[in-house]
Amino acid sequence: QVQLVESGGGLVQAGGSLRLSCAASGRTFRSYAMGWFRQAPGKEREFVAAISWIGGRTYYADSVKVRFTISRDNAKNTVYLQMNSLKPEDTAVYYCAADSRLSVVASRDEYEYDYWGQGTQVTVSS
Repeated sequence: QVQLVESGGGLVQAGGSLRLSCAASGRTFRSYAMGWFRQAPGKEREFVAAISWIGGRTYYADSVKVRFTISRDNAKNTVYLQMNSLKPEDTAVYYCAADSRLSVVASRDEYEYDYWGQGTQVTVSS
């Protein structure tokens, strides 16, 4: 069983930055692909970014490419999402997720992820 705990959300003005963290329990973190998803009010949850467990390959939604950066620190069992140039449309609850399938490619599909955090709210004011 893996537990994921997100932190770092908050209120920021448009153009600002935030860094989200997701701390994972368990000794097998380095074997999990990790993803960030978000859900805005009244909308379905959507893919934001993911990082593979081997090679650290990264994947981004077109809407956040260039502005957001996902990274991981296996020694700290933590995955990060650095968010720059934030826009009001980035307002959402952000979730981190872990995929234990040992797939070479980190998935954009939320249904491929086994474990989820509780979410952290990000609000961007205009």
